[in-house]
Amino acid sequence: MRFDWLWAQSDKIFNLFLWHSYLAIVPVVIGLVLAIPVGWGIHHLPSVKSAIVNLFGLLYTIPSLALFVLLPPLLHTQILDPINVVVALTIYSFALLVRTVCDGLDSVSADTRQSAAALGYKPAQQFFQIDLPLAVPVIGSGLRVAVVSNVSIVSVAALIGAPQLGSLFTLGFQLQFLTPIIAGIALSIILALLLDMLVVYATRQLSRWQPQRG
Repeated sequence: MRFDWLWAQSDKIFNLFLWHSYLAIVPVVIGLVLAIPVGWGIHHLPSVKSAIVNLFGLLYTIPSLALFVLLPPLLHTQILDPINVVVALTIYSFALLVRTVCDGLDSVSADTRQSAAALGYKPAQQFFQIDLPLAVPVIGSGLRVAVVSNVSIVSVAALIGAPQLGSLFTLGFQLQFLTPIIAGIALSIILALLLDMLVVYATRQLSRWQPQRG
């Protein structure tokens, strides 16, 4: 392990860490914003809900490298444009979170909904003030999976030249130099843990009025 190399390259490594964070977080945020209304719509179609959710789930089976290569001609972007990574990971995040949103809304009891209706809540009020807050713990669990998965998948984008911590892996393999590889692995793990803790904290803050489990 060459600590002198790490110190000399610290600015570059920090920049890659920031890019990795951006490419991992932004798609999850966009995916969640898209998944909430879509999940709500699917939730109200019980007869076909399972089929639709499984269909969206197929998006998650598309190999990430193939998607990174396929998107530039479809989006008319350059192969090195980070937007390709953002779009690809948004697709994965959306596919994962649609099921999570549906499961979260399913966890709200019928009695709770009936009580809300009896109190005069309109559909939109019931969704934003009753259903969605009660679904937060389940959605939070899905978000934890999504952010950690994205941290891992982003590294694959190094093969198409997108700047992030995966670039340290390719550099290490090209130079037969172990230090950047170890640094990339360590920082990826640290980033995944930090984002996971952030989601856990946010979930607890948004659902702190609920009784604690366990």
